[in-house]
Amino acid sequence: MTARGAKRLRAELTSLRASGANAERTAELERLLQSVQVVDLPDAPSSSVTFGATVTLDANGETETYTVVGVDELDLARDAVSWISPLGKALLAAELGDRIMLEDGRSAKIVKIE
Repeated sequence: MTARGAKRLRAELTSLRASGANAERTAELERLLQSVQVVDLPDAPSSSVTFGATVTLDANGETETYTVVGVDELDLARDAVSWISPLGKALLAAELGDRIMLEDGRSAKIVKIE
């Protein structure tokens, strides 16, 4: 899990504990946060896509942005893509300037990695 994902889940847990609401979700978050492994993002920009990276693609003139995250973070960011999904795997195997195949069959070029 990315550090920002873990931070969001900790904030949700703190809020739930303070309100005393949703004991089931509180227990779920406690279990998850006890077992999660936080992956630090690289300090310097990389030409390779890594876990936690935000990747901008050019798909025939249309710009699309994705952030490669863990499965427990998918609902925390609008542009999140799981590292184990077909798109996530394609991104993680790619570098700046590479072309990848999107799930809808379009080809896209990686134009930016953050």
